[in-house]
Amino acid sequence: MLFSENFKIALRALRANKMRSVLTMLGIVIGVATVVALLSIGQGATASITSSIQNNGSNLLTISPGRQQGGGAGLGQSRQTSYLYYSDYQLIQRSLTENISALAPSYQSSYTVKYGSESFSVNVSGVVEDHQEANSYEVAQGRFITDGDNKSQSLVAVLGSETATDLFGGLAPIGKTISINGVKFDVVGVLESKGSSGLGGSADDVIFIPLDTGYNKLFGATATYNDKKIVNRISVSVTTTEAMDTVSAQIEFLLRRAHKLASTDQLDFNVLSQSDLLSTLTSVTQILTTFLGAIAGISLLVGGIGIMNIMLVSVTERTKEIGLRKAVGATKNQILTQFLIETMTLSVLGGLIGILLGVGIALVFSATGLIASVITVNSILLAFFFALLIGVFFGLYPAFRAANLHPMVALRYE
Repeated sequence: MLFSENFKIALRALRANKMRSVLTMLGIVIGVATVVALLSIGQGATASITSSIQNNGSNLLTISPGRQQGGGAGLGQSRQTSYLYYSDYQLIQRSLTENISALAPSYQSSYTVKYGSESFSVNVSGVVEDHQEANSYEVAQGRFITDGDNKSQSLVAVLGSETATDLFGGLAPIGKTISINGVKFDVVGVLESKGSSGLGGSADDVIFIPLDTGYNKLFGATATYNDKKIVNRISVSVTTTEAMDTVSAQIEFLLRRAHKLASTDQLDFNVLSQSDLLSTLTSVTQILTTFLGAIAGISLLVGGIGIMNIMLVSVTERTKEIGLRKAVGATKNQILTQFLIETMTLSVLGGLIGILLGVGIALVFSATGLIASVITVNSILLAFFFALLIGVFFGLYPAFRAANLHPMVALRYE
């Protein structure tokens, strides 16, 4: 019997039990849709994170307070016990004069910003002039924070592109006065968009002010510890890629000595390069995607078990039909092929519907603006062939059972 004849028989059998066929395919549909949607969202998150990190420049070192210790409140709880100080920045500035093109401390906190009737919470970051070069910001309108702004503690602000749109809509922001936690600031610049951070945040939802202005007018006691000014981060732009390891080692040596850490003590700060950060975040997203993909694979396995169960019922119901076909000359291979094609038809139809559903879910997720999903041919083919494999694997036993029926026993079956 030709493949086309077996395929027609399979379609006729599926049409004869439409509701049962739909319910049988449901497991495959859900499994394939989940695989396609999760892989697309995972790849979108990875691409977004990679783009965001690369936008900050490839020769950037980031110093941040890093030691976490278990707290006394119980297992699993932790608290940050280390700080990075403004004096650390000054020490690096004094000690390292080679291989560094920009050195920028910053302190960031969330405050309520107001302009007219608009009011919302936004991250306000105190920075110095080098922050623009170190983090590769481009100015769209006006200018960035200058050393003069810091020395004179000017009440000026530079807006991220998203913040400028939220506050002013279509109005020109330069020269306007905004209120940050009740303190008036004049807008002197707006930045080019840098896009999503890839973790649900946006690098454009920010306001920059002079760091010294922030310490004296806005941040208050939260930005000091033991009468020393705290910074959240120090950005170091290194002149060449080859010098990254040397500068990183020099910074670790200086800060270990400044923080009075012995050679055997754990560092209470982190010095990360963009490649380190990219590698770490990519590994996390890949592990998460693989984990979620494995969960989706379980749905496919459950769908495959459902197909096998229904096909066993079908073999029992069509025992006389099988006996009649064998009596007129059908071989074992022909019976085996007929039921296997019927199983594969169920899997393929379920896989195609699942792919359409998964692509739809990924597109809807992208439309929310959280993460732009990346739908690739590889993820679709992977889900489709895995569904086909599940169909073949779980269809073999019912097919063999039908093929091995004795014609006389099958014809007498009631």
